[in-house]
Amino acid sequence: MKRSTKITAIIIIFFIIIAAVIGGRYAMKIHFQKKFGKRPPPAVIVAIVKNENFYQKLETYGTALSNKTTSFRIKKTELLKPINFNQKIKKGDLIAKLKTRNIVAPFSGILGKRGISESTLGSGNSIILTLDDTSIIFSDLKIPEIYAGIIKKGLPIEAKFAAYKNKIYRGNIESVASRIDAQTRSILTRVKIKNENSELIPGSLLEIQIKYNERDSLSIPDTGVIYEGDKKFVYKVLENNTVQKIEVTTGTRNKGKIELLSGLVNGNKVVAEGLTKVRPRIKIKPIIKPK
Repeated sequence: MKRSTKITAIIIIFFIIIAAVIGGRYAMKIHFQKKFGKRPPPAVIVAIVKNENFYQKLETYGTALSNKTTSFRIKKTELLKPINFNQKIKKGDLIAKLKTRNIVAPFSGILGKRGISESTLGSGNSIILTLDDTSIIFSDLKIPEIYAGIIKKGLPIEAKFAAYKNKIYRGNIESVASRIDAQTRSILTRVKIKNENSELIPGSLLEIQIKYNERDSLSIPDTGVIYEGDKKFVYKVLENNTVQKIEVTTGTRNKGKIELLSGLVNGNKVVAEGLTKVRPRIKIKPIIKPK
């Protein structure tokens, strides 16, 4: 009887231990479910796949040239009244009133004065008036011959001037030479730029960007692309707000957008920011990326 009682006690203790282990594991499971299982899905910035304008560009520099320019040489002793320089003149306005004649503007433009040396004229009693029509500015560019098959009349251009760093001046290619310069291996190209406020000054250095191969293509934010070796992926947001990792093919990058060649269609949603919060098949709280 004593031996039987001892065995029974051992069996009871064993089952008590087993029950305690199972109960402990269950309690821990409940604890972690309460702590981590009810976490809200992460809020993630999402963008909609849509068409954007993409293009390739050629960057170069050129010198600003007036649309029209003319000059008048006069003697200071002939002036009947002072001349106001650096002002806008309309066609037909009186430029200078002289003792023997009057000078009238042949076209609208900016009135200026050109510096000359006494040795050039024999005396310091003469001045040269200049009149520049700067409503349109031209610039002659030497484009490398490798672009000869791309550069065409009418292609859009953008220009920048250091005096107005944040402003863009728009225009297009006015003409392209019919032959390549054998010495410079370049093709002479003239661009035409709108200059409505006369901010571009003749002789100034312009930073010019020629756009070519313009097209509308699907786009996504470049911040939403995952690079893994030679492959590129995005997180596509499904209807139930779970995410799926999708391989994509991309093209040109323009102003924070990247051209999408395959992998998604117009209207799809992708994770645009916060990639570190996301894993395949997890649920997210999408926030549409502002325009």
